[in-house]
Amino acid sequence: MSTLPTEAAATRTWTNWAGNQQARMRRVAAPSSPQEVAETVRDAAARGMTVKPVGSGHSFTPVAVTDGVQIRMGNLARLRGADPASGLVTVEAGMGLWRLNELLAEQGRALTNMGDIQAQTVSGAIGTGTHGTGRDSASIAAQVAGLELVLADGSLVSCSADEHPDLFEAARISLGTIGVITAVTFRTEPGFLLEAREEPMRLNEVLDRFEELRTENEHFEFWWFPHTAMTTVKRNNRTEGPARPLSRRREWFEDEFLSNTFFAGVCRVGRAAPRAIPVINKVAAKALSARTFVDRSDKVFTSPRTFKFVEMEYALPVDAAVSALREIERLIARQNLRVNVPIEVRCAPADDLWLSTAHGRETVYLAFHVFQGMDQTAYFETAEQIMIAHEGRPHWGKLHTRDHDDLAAIYPRFNDFLEVREKTDPDRIFANAYTRRVFGA
Repeated sequence: MSTLPTEAAATRTWTNWAGNQQARMRRVAAPSSPQEVAETVRDAAARGMTVKPVGSGHSFTPVAVTDGVQIRMGNLARLRGADPASGLVTVEAGMGLWRLNELLAEQGRALTNMGDIQAQTVSGAIGTGTHGTGRDSASIAAQVAGLELVLADGSLVSCSADEHPDLFEAARISLGTIGVITAVTFRTEPGFLLEAREEPMRLNEVLDRFEELRTENEHFEFWWFPHTAMTTVKRNNRTEGPARPLSRRREWFEDEFLSNTFFAGVCRVGRAAPRAIPVINKVAAKALSARTFVDRSDKVFTSPRTFKFVEMEYALPVDAAVSALREIERLIARQNLRVNVPIEVRCAPADDLWLSTAHGRETVYLAFHVFQGMDQTAYFETAEQIMIAHEGRPHWGKLHTRDHDDLAAIYPRFNDFLEVREKTDPDRIFANAYTRRVFGA
């Protein structure tokens, strides 16, 4: 019998952050070292059980669901090492991005780009292809220089572009199906400041100027409020400073109270009275205001996100973005959909990660959100058809209906990934229903 740390029987259930995925596991492990992870994997394999690691639960898909062994990574959250000369920083896989950002700031370093939030674990953000917005800077996984992981046979392996390169390419974005990542080495750069410029802008102007806004700003995104003609445009660009951060009071009021607590209350009204959503959105759009501030990069990239929702996001070729969003606008009006959470639009450069949604093409992301407790079916299903028609690729950690055959046709290195998966996990120790759907049996 294994002597590894395990959770009590009462905790052998799990629900993700959004509340739309649940699991009941035969066993929960909380290892504190890579060796304990390896022992957990070997023990599970001997008992014929599957294994899935879990981080903060911020994926909307059932990527972490298992009825076998769930590995909770919170005890693997230490700094392994930092090399000032090369900028390489190695941390354990269960570290939260928020803690990574603080550690990097203490050393005068930073990641080149970040997503909207920093609540995820390092390995979770990498494994699902978490990204932000950037003209030149790609996803978090694209900033990874090396990985340490436990394979299905219990072996502990390090990989990089120079050491086991195919394993490295497959494991960076893999939904945990290649192995359990235990440590990550990031390429970092000297810390930098960003000037954040946020302002309301009419949707027609944003779409007419889309190419200009996308190419003339290092980090450009916007949020469109359905049922209105208004957006909030965000432009983040590097600056030498000086820093001009928001006051703590203003930051709390705008980013925590208005954007989360108050907005959640508004969404609850819309959930109770869907016919009122267009009016509510129009009132909210009229209240949009502008602000400019300068702060540490991660403080500009990320913001608190406490109101609960489910999400679908698709990555489109850059040339398809404007026409696709126009089709979404017409769809919402034509089908009388009631959408009370803005649609987010972000950008990314082409990259070469095998399962990156931006693989081989400049990309624009369209993200669709539905407030917790509301039925997203009609909205997501019809919007997804538009995304598919524009050669869209779904975010691995967000809701979608695509399967193995669909995805094999839109990822040039898909079969290369499957070959590595077959070599490293022929018995599918790291599989679940979701990974079998998207990667095949």
